[in-house]
Amino acid sequence: MKAVGLYKYLPIDHPESLLDLDVPKPEAQGRDLLVRVEAISVNPVDTKVRAPGKPDRIDPHVLGWDAAGVVEAVGPEVTLFKPGDAVYYAGDITRPGSNSRYHLVDERIVGSKPRSMDMVQSAAVPLVAITAYEALFDRLGIDRDGAHCGRSLLLIGGAGGVGSIGIQLAKLAGLAVLATASRPDSIAWVRRLGADHVLDHRQPLRPQVEATGRRFVDYIFNCADTDGYWDTTADLVSPQGKICTIVENKGPLNQQLLKLKSVTHVWELMFTRAKYQTDDMIEQHRLLNRVADWIDGGKLAGIHRETLQPINAANLKNAHARLESGTMIGKLVLTGWE
Repeated sequence: MKAVGLYKYLPIDHPESLLDLDVPKPEAQGRDLLVRVEAISVNPVDTKVRAPGKPDRIDPHVLGWDAAGVVEAVGPEVTLFKPGDAVYYAGDITRPGSNSRYHLVDERIVGSKPRSMDMVQSAAVPLVAITAYEALFDRLGIDRDGAHCGRSLLLIGGAGGVGSIGIQLAKLAGLAVLATASRPDSIAWVRRLGADHVLDHRQPLRPQVEATGRRFVDYIFNCADTDGYWDTTADLVSPQGKICTIVENKGPLNQQLLKLKSVTHVWELMFTRAKYQTDDMIEQHRLLNRVADWIDGGKLAGIHRETLQPINAANLKNAHARLESGTMIGKLVLTGWE
């Protein structure tokens, strides 16, 4: 079957950074679904896994952690889906990725595709929706049904994929959202998604937060640069407030800054449940179904912005390069196989 992968971890402009491959079609076992992949999306994790610094491989490494498609076959232990079902999911970083014509994924981390979206629109949602949902509701402990209505959230990186869903989920929970963006198109994007205030991340954030009438914010969701914003977020978070980060730090983080305020710092990685086969792994299935219901009910807007066709190494190289430029708004999706 067709796939896109690599044998060497290289800069994206290298001719062998991503390759068109012909690999064996897998067979569903256990709780696996065999999905016929119709559309995929790209995320920063794709570029980080592909980046140089790891040894060459004998077998190809197929990347990709966002997909929408149709269930082709099911393993003998599957109970949630049947062949022909339309699904969407973000997958498991410990297994081959979704940049392949057919893909195996555990049913417990798969949701039914939103009925109101096509495959392309649906493929833009899973990874960022899981990340934002888990960050806000599981890690930060915000009540999704509005018990914390009126509290404030600073979202750093508002125009990216996670930020784009995060703004909407925070507004569903009744929070006042301060989101960062700097270019005219990214500012317009986060405002359209519901941000109450837009802060320019190229300028100091403290005076901009104070201009909204606040000294502190209750929650901070940093989707951008953990190291670069550490001191700033420690300064801006409320005493006894909470900070969630999703980007790995490169250097030591001064915990004393948080201790003085009794601040909680939590990490979010959407692959944790699948990687460690946690007892609550099925929560991602339920989460994706809930997100699909919100989309179908008009409570969440799609964040698909651009489509490349077909799915091949050349277009995936283009997508990786776009991500690495740091200028992406919303999500880029690839669809169709040659």
